Amino acid sequence: MKKTINVSNQGASLDTGRRNFLKLSGIGLAMAGLALVGCNDDDMMIDNGGNVFDLGKGDVGVLNYAYALEQLEADFYSKVVNNFYPGISSLEREVLTDLYHHEVIHRDFFKAAISGATSNVLPTLEFQYPNVNFNDRNSVLATAKALEDTGVAAYNGAGKYITTPDYLVIAGKIVSVEARHAAAIRNLINPGSADFSGDDVIDANGLDVAKEPKDIVMAAGGFIKTPFTWKERNIG
Repeated sequence: MKKTINVSNQGASLDTGRRNFLKLSGIGLAMAGLALVGCNDDDMMIDNGGNVFDLGKGDVGVLNYAYALEQLEADFYSKVVNNFYPGISSLEREVLTDLYHHEVIHRDFFKAAISGATSNVLPTLEFQYPNVNFNDRNSVLATAKALEDTGVAAYNGAGKYITTPDYLVIAGKIVSVEARHAAAIRNLINPGSADFSGDDVIDANGLDVAKEPKDIVMAAGGFIKTPFTWKERNIG
């Protein structure tokens, strides 16, 4: 069964090259040359019914799925840091800027890694934020919280579909960063509370929530304008 949904990374004015906040062993942009084992151009397809991109199958499909989510987060934070809401504190400015740089690095990493194996890379997507007021602190932080929580659940849910061990290690390192982001945003919203690991995202066994790709894409659909497809038999 094939589903089509509506999912840009618009340029940010900040100089991302001057800072590299992603201090994770083994996952700098040097990893971007990592070969995608067992992939070929047949793994990625454009829907024959139109200009609709298909995420593909196997590891490539999962990587394109992650790339789509990282594009969304990078796009959101680029809008935040290029027009900070009035009255923002120095701490909030620092945290949001750090998160912006992380997400841009994640986004660029996936683009380079997938490009190393196939010419059919998920294109730059276009997003919309109809219910977000970027001039309002509560609106921005609530959206950031939703995106970060969704990112953690997405990586947790997609891990079982990754067959190449190296990719699973990388996904684990990225999801740990996303979880730090989620905790930081939650602490900005409700400082000094237990919300950083609230029971809405941590279950009774002390485990983070995991969600299937189809559920994540459905949840993010309100932000996504560019249509793409995936085959349920290939991802989730």
